[in-house]
Amino acid sequence: MWILSPTASESILNGFRANLDIETWGEGVYFLGDYLRTAIVAIHQLPCTEETLWLRILGKGRVQQQAIDELAALPENHPFRDKAIDLLLSLKTTLEVNQNVDEEDRNLIMRLSPIYEQKLAATKQEGIQEERRTIIENLLRFRFGELDGELRAIMPALLALSPEEFTPLLLQLSRDELLERFR
Repeated sequence: MWILSPTASESILNGFRANLDIETWGEGVYFLGDYLRTAIVAIHQLPCTEETLWLRILGKGRVQQQAIDELAALPENHPFRDKAIDLLLSLKTTLEVNQNVDEEDRNLIMRLSPIYEQKLAATKQEGIQEERRTIIENLLRFRFGELDGELRAIMPALLALSPEEFTPLLLQLSRDELLERFR
């Protein structure tokens, strides 16, 4: 059994006769007697690494704030950034609905608000890009029939243009002129 605790005082750890196994698990992970098959994870003692980020998000105060900052600073294409942000935003929503929000929860809501706004803006931008892609593909199909490899290859360049720029080009230029212009 794993007991996750935002903090664990020395007296509590001593009371459970918890032993630190730094060589195998590092700081912050304490094991109880062998037959109990239980460990206490003192989240505030975990090292600030990517491997502990998920757990540190469950911490409190400064530990949690630092973990949220680290999460927000991860590259956009990081494997677990989006999922973690989605989970945090779900937590934010749950906290906002709760009637008994304490000061720490209010602070967490405030910390998560900018991340929520960024996620909302990114989702909106993705929707706009997908809509543009659909319009460009439809115009190319209308003009030239099937979208072959050559026409698909110029899609990124066309997507970089505004609708005011790509619409006349797609309606006026021949297939060869489009390919020549965007190769």
